[in-house]
Amino acid sequence: MAGKVGIKDVARQAGVSVGTVSNVINNPELVSDDTRIRVRAAIERLGYVRSDTARQLRAGQSRIVAMLVLDLANPFFAEVAKGAERALRDADLGVMVCNSAGSTSEESEYLSLFAEQRVRGVLVTPADTSGRAVETLRSRGIPFVLVDRSLPADQGCSVSIDDVLGGSMAVRHLLSAGHRRIAYVGGPMHLAQVRDRYAGGLEAVREAGLGDDAFLPLDSDRLDVSAGRDAGARLLGLAPRPTAVFCANDLLALGVLQSLYAAGVRVPHDIALVGYDDIEFAAAAAVPLTSVRQPAARIGRTAAELLLQETDGAEAAHTHQRIVLQPELVVRDSSRAAASAPASNT
Repeated sequence: MAGKVGIKDVARQAGVSVGTVSNVINNPELVSDDTRIRVRAAIERLGYVRSDTARQLRAGQSRIVAMLVLDLANPFFAEVAKGAERALRDADLGVMVCNSAGSTSEESEYLSLFAEQRVRGVLVTPADTSGRAVETLRSRGIPFVLVDRSLPADQGCSVSIDDVLGGSMAVRHLLSAGHRRIAYVGGPMHLAQVRDRYAGGLEAVREAGLGDDAFLPLDSDRLDVSAGRDAGARLLGLAPRPTAVFCANDLLALGVLQSLYAAGVRVPHDIALVGYDDIEFAAAAAVPLTSVRQPAARIGRTAAELLLQETDGAEAAHTHQRIVLQPELVVRDSSRAAASAPASNT
């Protein structure tokens, strides 16, 4: 019954005009005490619920921000979403978090949905690397901020991490321990993060005076634990076997760790291992995982703050920003080794 009750029903029940009911809801100081009590009693009896959506659309300003990420199963993106949610809740706004699952078609469908719902703005980690998502949002006049992606400041706001530096940090760490044959377990190479982390690692190898073959890519079409297990199995079949592995994220690294453990390969004694993101599970792994830490919550919070600046009614005065945050290497047991690396297994 409550879903069928409208403001006209309340007015009829209370014996007042629709305008009076609206005033009781939105401007109660304009209504006498007796009338206000009568209208509120009618609202209570009928179970009337005000439609905030209709009110916001009439005002041209929704209180909902949409957030579209690549993979909510990845704790990194969950933490990013938490950071954004805290900032938006402080601004009395709600957040609708959606998952594209890395699919460009699902991303397109969600962007259409956001436009239909007239959301206040969108925080998005694009799955489509062609820039189509950005153009879709811009053409529909929807404020947006790219999250965990970089965008030239003259094209919009973005918050990202220096992933080239992060990849370089990881591989330099392994090189400093004496490793001279390092595998890179990545994901889809069309993703900027995967490419940049590889580029950083390759840069470190070249700086050390080694050939590119000292940094061996093992690509995957996914960035999850299962893909890491598959990569670990391929790694064990290599000859000569790498003595260290750098993974594009922690989920891949945890999968590699499972595969190595099942085969009786000791980490870090036989193979050292480094991940990326520093999710909560990294420190809690059977062998605590060395990882390149991204400030996930800060990424989300910063992106939300930029979006608020764009949507606070002063867009004309807003200057787009391209914010690039710095990663941090967190060393744990998975890469701690003796002064020299173990000999390659054949």
